[in-house]
Amino acid sequence: MSEDREPFEPDDFSEPPPFFPRELGRGGFGGSPVPVRIAATYSTEAHDTVQRFVQLQDDEGRDLTISIGPFEAMAISLVLEGTTLDRPMTHDLLKMVIERMGGTLDRVLIDDLWNATYYAKLYVKSKGSELEVDSRPSDAIALAVRFGCPIFVLDSILQAAQMDDE
Repeated sequence: MSEDREPFEPDDFSEPPPFFPRELGRGGFGGSPVPVRIAATYSTEAHDTVQRFVQLQDDEGRDLTISIGPFEAMAISLVLEGTTLDRPMTHDLLKMVIERMGGTLDRVLIDDLWNATYYAKLYVKSKGSELEVDSRPSDAIALAVRFGCPIFVLDSILQAAQMDDE
Protein backbone atom coordinates (compact mmCIF):
# COMPACT_ATOMS: atom_id res chain seq x y z
CA MET A 1 0.00 0.00 0.00
CA SER A 2 1.33 3.42 -0.83
CA GLU A 3 2.26 5.67 2.05
CA ASP A 4 -0.06 8.50 0.95
CA ARG A 5 -3.16 6.31 1.06
CA GLU A 6 -5.07 5.66 4.27
CA PRO A 7 -6.24 2.09 4.95
CA PHE A 8 -9.97 1.49 4.66
CA GLU A 9 -11.53 1.69 8.12
CA PRO A 10 -15.31 1.90 8.05
CA ASP A 11 -17.12 4.04 10.59
CA ASP A 12 -20.32 2.08 10.11
CA PHE A 13 -20.35 -1.65 9.34
CA SER A 14 -23.97 -1.52 8.08
CA GLU A 15 -22.67 -0.56 4.63
CA PRO A 16 -20.43 -2.84 2.56
CA PRO A 17 -16.85 -1.84 1.81
CA PRO A 18 -16.28 0.17 -1.36
CA PHE A 19 -14.97 -2.81 -3.33
CA PHE A 20 -18.21 -4.75 -2.93
CA PRO A 21 -20.88 -3.96 -5.56
CA ARG A 22 -23.83 -4.63 -3.32
CA GLU A 23 -26.74 -2.50 -4.43
CA LEU A 24 -29.24 -4.24 -6.67
CA GLY A 25 -29.02 -2.75 -10.10
CA ARG A 26 -25.26 -2.65 -10.52
CA GLY A 27 -25.29 -6.33 -11.33
CA GLY A 28 -29.02 -6.16 -12.07
CA PHE A 29 -29.80 -9.47 -10.43
CA GLY A 30 -32.83 -10.30 -8.37
CA GLY A 31 -35.46 -12.98 -8.23
CA SER A 32 -35.98 -16.00 -6.08
CA PRO A 33 -33.26 -18.17 -4.57
CA VAL A 34 -33.08 -21.56 -6.31
CA PRO A 35 -31.60 -24.58 -4.52
CA VAL A 36 -28.59 -26.09 -6.29
CA ARG A 37 -26.27 -29.01 -5.70
CA ILE A 38 -22.63 -29.50 -6.54
CA ALA A 39 -22.65 -31.45 -9.80
CA ALA A 40 -18.86 -31.54 -10.21
CA THR A 41 -15.52 -30.05 -9.34
CA TYR A 42 -12.91 -30.27 -12.07
CA SER A 43 -9.83 -28.67 -13.57
CA THR A 44 -8.61 -27.91 -17.07
CA GLU A 45 -5.09 -27.33 -18.27
CA ALA A 46 -4.06 -25.14 -21.18
CA HIS A 47 -0.77 -23.39 -21.91
CA ASP A 48 0.78 -24.53 -18.62
CA THR A 49 -2.09 -23.02 -16.65
CA VAL A 50 -4.46 -25.07 -14.51
CA GLN A 51 -7.93 -23.62 -13.99
CA ARG A 52 -10.31 -25.11 -11.41
CA PHE A 53 -14.11 -25.00 -11.42
CA VAL A 54 -17.13 -25.94 -9.38
CA GLN A 55 -20.29 -26.74 -11.31
CA LEU A 56 -23.62 -26.16 -9.58
CA GLN A 57 -26.91 -27.51 -10.94
CA ASP A 58 -30.56 -26.97 -10.08
CA ASP A 59 -33.39 -29.53 -10.35
CA GLU A 60 -34.19 -28.36 -13.89
CA GLY A 61 -30.65 -29.16 -15.04
CA ARG A 62 -29.51 -25.56 -15.32
CA ASP A 63 -25.79 -25.23 -14.66
CA LEU A 64 -23.66 -22.52 -13.14
CA THR A 65 -19.91 -23.02 -13.47
CA ILE A 66 -17.66 -20.86 -11.30
CA SER A 67 -13.91 -20.57 -11.55
CA ILE A 68 -12.29 -21.17 -8.15
CA GLY A 69 -8.83 -21.16 -6.65
CA PRO A 70 -6.73 -24.27 -5.99
CA PHE A 71 -7.12 -24.17 -2.20
CA GLU A 72 -10.90 -23.74 -2.36
CA ALA A 73 -11.12 -26.54 -4.95
CA MET A 74 -9.20 -28.82 -2.62
CA ALA A 75 -11.31 -27.74 0.38
CA ILE A 76 -14.53 -28.62 -1.47
CA SER A 77 -13.24 -31.86 -3.04
CA LEU A 78 -11.83 -33.26 0.21
CA VAL A 79 -15.23 -33.10 1.90
CA LEU A 80 -17.08 -34.49 -1.14
CA GLU A 81 -14.62 -37.41 -1.26
CA GLY A 82 -14.94 -38.01 2.50
CA THR A 83 -11.25 -37.35 3.11
CA THR A 84 -10.21 -36.16 6.56
CA LEU A 85 -6.89 -34.44 7.17
CA ASP A 86 -4.81 -34.66 10.33
CA ARG A 87 -5.05 -30.89 10.90
CA PRO A 88 -7.92 -28.51 10.16
CA MET A 89 -7.88 -26.39 7.02
CA THR A 90 -9.06 -22.79 7.15
CA HIS A 91 -12.67 -23.72 6.33
CA ASP A 92 -12.62 -26.39 9.07
CA LEU A 93 -11.29 -23.79 11.49
CA LEU A 94 -14.05 -21.32 10.60
CA LYS A 95 -16.66 -24.07 11.05
CA MET A 96 -15.27 -24.82 14.52
CA VAL A 97 -15.30 -21.13 15.48
CA ILE A 98 -18.92 -20.69 14.31
CA GLU A 99 -20.02 -23.80 16.20
CA ARG A 100 -18.13 -22.94 19.40
CA MET A 101 -19.81 -19.53 19.37
CA GLY A 102 -23.15 -21.33 19.34
CA GLY A 103 -23.88 -20.85 15.67
CA THR A 104 -24.49 -22.83 12.53
CA LEU A 105 -24.37 -22.05 8.85
CA ASP A 106 -28.01 -22.11 7.76
CA ARG A 107 -27.51 -21.55 4.01
CA VAL A 108 -25.38 -19.83 1.39
CA LEU A 109 -26.64 -17.71 -1.49
CA ILE A 110 -24.84 -16.73 -4.67
CA ASP A 111 -26.53 -13.41 -5.22
CA ASP A 112 -24.60 -11.18 -7.59
CA LEU A 113 -22.40 -11.14 -10.66
CA TRP A 114 -20.32 -8.08 -11.45
CA ASN A 115 -17.53 -7.83 -14.02
CA ALA A 116 -17.41 -11.63 -14.44
CA THR A 117 -17.08 -12.11 -10.66
CA TYR A 118 -19.72 -13.91 -8.60
CA TYR A 119 -20.58 -12.81 -5.06
CA ALA A 120 -22.18 -14.78 -2.23
CA LYS A 121 -23.57 -14.48 1.26
CA LEU A 122 -23.30 -16.74 4.28
CA TYR A 123 -26.32 -16.86 6.59
CA VAL A 124 -25.14 -17.77 10.09
CA LYS A 125 -27.76 -18.47 12.77
CA SER A 126 -26.83 -18.02 16.39
CA LYS A 127 -28.89 -17.54 19.54
CA GLY A 128 -32.11 -16.72 17.72
CA SER A 129 -30.66 -14.23 15.26
CA GLU A 130 -29.26 -14.42 11.77
CA LEU A 131 -26.07 -12.80 10.54
CA GLU A 132 -25.49 -12.15 6.84
CA VAL A 133 -21.81 -12.22 5.85
CA ASP A 134 -20.35 -11.38 2.43
CA SER A 135 -18.26 -14.18 0.95
CA ARG A 136 -16.62 -15.46 -2.17
CA PRO A 137 -18.76 -18.26 -3.63
CA SER A 138 -15.89 -20.75 -3.38
CA ASP A 139 -15.46 -20.13 0.35
CA ALA A 140 -19.24 -20.22 0.86
CA ILE A 141 -19.46 -23.58 -0.93
CA ALA A 142 -16.49 -24.98 1.03
CA LEU A 143 -18.29 -24.06 4.26
CA ALA A 144 -21.68 -25.32 3.01
CA VAL A 145 -20.29 -28.81 2.37
CA ARG A 146 -18.80 -28.85 5.86
CA PHE A 147 -22.06 -27.81 7.53
CA GLY A 148 -24.26 -29.84 5.18
CA CYS A 149 -26.37 -26.75 4.53
CA PRO A 150 -28.19 -25.82 1.32
CA ILE A 151 -26.66 -23.74 -1.45
CA PHE A 152 -28.87 -21.30 -3.37
CA VAL A 153 -28.36 -19.20 -6.50
CA LEU A 154 -30.63 -16.35 -7.56
CA ASP A 155 -32.82 -17.44 -10.46
CA SER A 156 -31.73 -14.48 -12.59
CA ILE A 157 -28.08 -15.52 -12.23
CA LEU A 158 -28.92 -19.06 -13.35
CA GLN A 159 -30.81 -17.61 -16.32
CA ALA A 160 -27.86 -15.40 -17.25
CA ALA A 161 -25.49 -18.39 -17.04
CA GLN A 162 -27.69 -20.35 -19.47
CA MET A 163 -27.63 -17.45 -21.95
CA ASP A 164 -23.82 -17.34 -21.71
CA ASP A 165 -23.68 -21.07 -22.57
CA GLU A 166 -25.74 -20.65 -25.75
